[in-house]
Amino acid sequence: MARVDYYNDPNAPKANSIAVAVSAFIQDDEGRILMIRRTDNDLYAIPGGQLELGETLAQAAVREVREETGIECEVTGVIGLYSNPNHVIAYDDGEVRQEFSICFRARCVGGDVRPSDESKEVDWVAQSKIANLEIHPSIRLRLQHAVESREVPYFS
Repeated sequence: MARVDYYNDPNAPKANSIAVAVSAFIQDDEGRILMIRRTDNDLYAIPGGQLELGETLAQAAVREVREETGIECEVTGVIGLYSNPNHVIAYDDGEVRQEFSICFRARCVGGDVRPSDESKEVDWVAQSKIANLEIHPSIRLRLQHAVESREVPYFS
């Protein structure tokens, strides 16, 4: 399903739903960050997706990382809670979702990188190369907060 992200755009469509989403920031032993290139908007991102009925937030993050990247991970902390009402995501089925996401810090415990239906590319990316990637501002904010290693999670 195709999507368009609107961020602080006065011409954005009005949201008609809200969903709980999760994402995971994972670094390898060399400090590289696990990144995907999304199939729905062609942007680079950290892995993540929607909470499903019957699972915890941490379980959702682990599942999404596995599904999108092939990597098995363990959640180790919370980077932030993101709920900007000026970030809406319009899907081609008519849904316009308000942003609400919990970003976790996690560590790799196994697996091998591989793309999926949701990720056309998966790679461990050096921090020095992140600035050159096409990344949505909301994901850049999560990356910034993650590398700052804040003592208290961000919230909005």
